[in-house]
Amino acid sequence: MKKDIHPKAYKQVVFKDMSNGYSFLSRSTASSKETVKWEDGNEYPLIKLEISNTSHPFYTGKNVLVDTAGRIDKFRKRYEKKK
Repeated sequence: MKKDIHPKAYKQVVFKDMSNGYSFLSRSTASSKETVKWEDGNEYPLIKLEISNTSHPFYTGKNVLVDTAGRIDKFRKRYEKKK
């Protein structure tokens, strides 16, 4: 394995699933200009996720369709038959 290829600057970051509002604190190298006050009273950078394990159909067992920014409508509009 190569030496010194992994980042060393891990920090605490809050990840928030925007489809259901679930948030969790983890270590990451990701950065963000947005911050959020966490349950322990400290402020951490906020990383917004479109989908996480709490909303993904594979993990939930539910066949829920997440439509972010109207992607389905855009697809239908683009490929609908012209009258």
